[in-house]
Amino acid sequence: MPNIKPTILTKPKFNSLRYLTISMYNAVLETNYQFPGQTKVYHGKVRDVYFVDDLLVMIATDRISAFDVVLPRAIPYKGQVLNQIASYFLDATSDIVPNWKINTPDPMATTGYLCKPYPVEMIIRAYLTGSSWRAYQKGARQICGVPLPEGMKEHQRFPQPIITPTTKATEGHDMDISRDEIIQNGLIPEEDYIQIEEYTRLLFERGSMMAAQKGLILVDTKYEFGNKDGEIYLIDEVHTPDSSRYFYAEGYEERFSKGQPQLQLSKEFVREWLMERGFMGQHGQQIPTMDDDFVNSVSERYIELYEKITGEKFIKSPLENIEERIKRNVLQFLTNYKRIHTPK
Repeated sequence: MPNIKPTILTKPKFNSLRYLTISMYNAVLETNYQFPGQTKVYHGKVRDVYFVDDLLVMIATDRISAFDVVLPRAIPYKGQVLNQIASYFLDATSDIVPNWKINTPDPMATTGYLCKPYPVEMIIRAYLTGSSWRAYQKGARQICGVPLPEGMKEHQRFPQPIITPTTKATEGHDMDISRDEIIQNGLIPEEDYIQIEEYTRLLFERGSMMAAQKGLILVDTKYEFGNKDGEIYLIDEVHTPDSSRYFYAEGYEERFSKGQPQLQLSKEFVREWLMERGFMGQHGQQIPTMDDDFVNSVSERYIELYEKITGEKFIKSPLENIEERIKRNVLQFLTNYKRIHTPK
């Protein structure tokens, strides 16, 4: 289940599924369905989540966000990439912790169990990179109560991965929070939190191993957990470029020793592109214009990551009649599920 919260600044509103034409491509900005048994729908930063009886239907749109802001242009094939990578890793980690997924009836949709989410995101980092490096540069020597060594350099590996949770804010930015604060404030019962921390480390270990097999380094990622019938479940996305950062393993040491930027597959290059143009999601800042070349380059990076991390060729789904295709596939799943699980 996703982090259900509104985005800051202005989010485009749409009354029906629409497409943004980019060169020869189409990209899904938002959906608006009414499925049988649907009780509500939530349009998140990236996903449109439909609550249908005791199930979730999560549609990965082609929207892209950075600094907790939804950017004005959609990225072709991004939703398919995110949905299929998340599905791939949910299947690959189901022996570690139960997860919410039941089925992926469409390349852009996953259906699963409705869980009660814990109000904390579990971020785990193996390298001093991104926001942690920016904080370190400003003098921070601990993150979320975890002490950091002196004299570290950008992209340097930690002695062991560190867990730096954040709150799941209902508005604005998520905030760093320590393990002790989570337990003391009653956000998560101590017993559950200890188990969630263990799951976080095991999931990261599995993800790192799988990345290494493909010549990648899993630098950092986030996990979200929920509770169903008294049991902890892994929810939302797993090891996607929206929730994770990857470096190319080849050349990492050489680039690090020379103080050069790392080659990476993640959304960080989008954040860097925005920062170079004076945007960090702060009040009053104007989102830079995203031209066709930049939008298509982001699409290519997402496809590259899919192929690199899965080792499989990305098969682009047809872009004609996307609205009807998603609806048809989801309805077929819901009909079959209801028939199987309705008491005779």
